[in-house]
Amino acid sequence: MFNNIGWGEIIIIAVVALFIFGPERLPHVAKDAADSLKKARRALTGVREQVNESLGEDFAHLRDLDIRQYHPKTFIRNQLFADDDEPPLHTGSTAASKVAAATAANTYTTGQSRDRSTPAPFDSDAT
Repeated sequence: MFNNIGWGEIIIIAVVALFIFGPERLPHVAKDAADSLKKARRALTGVREQVNESLGEDFAHLRDLDIRQYHPKTFIRNQLFADDDEPPLHTGSTAASKVAAATAANTYTTGQSRDRSTPAPFDSDAT
């Protein structure tokens, strides 16, 4: 937590604390702060032990879980662009719609532009 604080910063903090609290109250304030830190550590250790007892083997699995994959933007991106083998094709009743669907599928899989002599893909259910 305090890995980036050097000796210079610690000395400055000590001098400021000495001016704020005074030489009479500073030892008591430091002792109270240390006691509070010990209580917080004990409470955190107790909570961690309770979680270990209640979850058992599942806790190790949760520890390895990457929470970043559940960020809304990442989750939606993964759902939309998952490894789909083929796009869903709409097969209409007319031959032109079948040709348009095949052209659209060819464009999607190969990445080439469509043939301009055939009509553009049209979905009658979407209009």
